[in-house]
Amino acid sequence: MTKPAPIKASTQDHLDVEDIRDNLVILKDGSCCLVLQSSAINFSLLSESEQDATIYAYAGLLNSLTYPIQIIIRSQKKDINSYLALLNAQKAKIRNVLLKNQLEKYHQFIQKTVQENEVLDKKFYLVIPFSSLELGIKSTLASSLKKKPGLPFDKDYILQKAKNSLVPKRDHLIGQLTRLGLRARQLTTPELIKLFFQHYNPDAGSIEFSEDGGYDQPLVQAAIADQPPPKKTPSPPSAKTGAQPPPPATKTPTPPPPPPTPPKKVVKPS
Repeated sequence: MTKPAPIKASTQDHLDVEDIRDNLVILKDGSCCLVLQSSAINFSLLSESEQDATIYAYAGLLNSLTYPIQIIIRSQKKDINSYLALLNAQKAKIRNVLLKNQLEKYHQFIQKTVQENEVLDKKFYLVIPFSSLELGIKSTLASSLKKKPGLPFDKDYILQKAKNSLVPKRDHLIGQLTRLGLRARQLTTPELIKLFFQHYNPDAGSIEFSEDGGYDQPLVQAAIADQPPPKKTPSPPSAKTGAQPPPPATKTPTPPPPPPTPPKKVVKPS
């Protein structure tokens, strides 16, 4: 089995993400960001007084912000494979025939509904950025056009400065969202990896990433192997013309010379 060839170029060179560590996303220019996932409320189902209180609380949240945030709403097709597997497991445990038939009908109804209608799952994220200017990096037009490879400072130093700046902002934002009746939490490192992986690979399906996975190598390897090119084989005769290749030339052996004829005896009459 041949070993895969080393990756000389990767699409990761064109992405802004340098690394994901300590529940933070590190970008290639030295900036970082923290991602919060928030729940949602159905505003139309609230009473008039509850709607007014929610509007005032949201206005108070916006007025209390002294730093920029980014609100992201992500819609994707609902993956119900895990839910269907749960129904199959429960159906195997049920002994009552009537309940088992009802659960089978419900299983078929869910499958038919998802096949006929596009069921979407909405998730809400809030991003708190940490600019590279807070590290003391000067931003000029010449420096933005001429980018140097690698981070401007050590990765541990960048993470420490980012945590000192982002953690108080995170706690303040979670407290303001609680006044709105929303629950927010910070995404962990495996959840961030999964979020970006699903964003760049929408057809990859559901993949779980462990906390101590050690994702230092690319998740997608190049299918190129170091092997010699295949040898050329003579093409078979054409089926249309029926032409056959000429037979190989063979040397005809030379026959040996005939033996010498003995002289005839002449008999003289007496």
